[in-house]
Amino acid sequence: MLNTSARLLRLLTLLESRREWSGKQLADRLEISPRTVRNDVTRLRELGYPVEATPGVAGGYRLASGADMPPLLLEDDEAVAVAVALRSSAGGGAGVSGIEETSVRALVKLEQVFPARLRHRVNALQAYTVAITTSGPTVDPHTLATIAAACRDNEVMPIDYQKHDGTESTRSLEPYRLVHLGRRWYLVAWDRDRRAWRTFSVDRMRLRHPTGPHFVPRALPAEDIAAYVMRSVRSAPSKYESRVIVNAAAQVIAERVPREVVVEPLDDNSCVVHARSNSVEMLALYLGMLDADFTVTDPPELVHRLGMLAGRFAAAVG
Repeated sequence: MLNTSARLLRLLTLLESRREWSGKQLADRLEISPRTVRNDVTRLRELGYPVEATPGVAGGYRLASGADMPPLLLEDDEAVAVAVALRSSAGGGAGVSGIEETSVRALVKLEQVFPARLRHRVNALQAYTVAITTSGPTVDPHTLATIAAACRDNEVMPIDYQKHDGTESTRSLEPYRLVHLGRRWYLVAWDRDRRAWRTFSVDRMRLRHPTGPHFVPRALPAEDIAAYVMRSVRSAPSKYESRVIVNAAAQVIAERVPREVVVEPLDDNSCVVHARSNSVEMLALYLGMLDADFTVTDPPELVHRLGMLAGRFAAAVG
């Protein structure tokens, strides 16, 4: 069993990680009795932490807003990891709108309290690392925080959603996991209206109003949620779907195209590439990444676009 000081710190961490806990839940997590939980809550209040308690069967404990948390204690590797993540976000790689400036401010504050040995390690990483700025849809950080809180607290979330073809609909979701894939953010949720699991692009979501009632959590649709989202993205309907026979090994081509592109081996020296997009220009871009001879079988629009590009490139070479 943890000693009293370690247990109080652990209790504070639990109260900060979720909106509300029942006494039994805290007792189970800390492996102590409900009476000890009540005594530890009293000690926290004496130390100045505003822990609120709601009596009754549905009652519980929560840390009131504005509570001052103890100083942040990080091991060396943890501190460097946080600094690297902030630098990556400052370079615009997180896909979150406005996060660059916020990340820089947070990094400046963090480096002020770093000991010299950590500043040297972080500065070396900064000096010898080159970030590549990419473009793509971004999401509002407040939206991400609201969705994450709804996932944590098991709260129903009503949204307006725009599909890939531009049509809009209103959904009532039970949110479970946020997944960051490339520069895009996806939400895995149970769609209450369609009574099925769905994957939603966060940049096409608009939160209607504050979250709704609590829901009873379901078993997730897959153990590997990242792989589940990847399959959902690959199977999502698009305006254009291409099928291209490539004169190269599947293993080689798979390393040259984005992860959402499906590469199917034919034999040791050829494969079929399946790509989806709402733009033939994007499909043509994928083909330019192959660096191998290929034959396009579908769609006709892509064949026409490649003919135009061929003439343009020939003129540039001439």
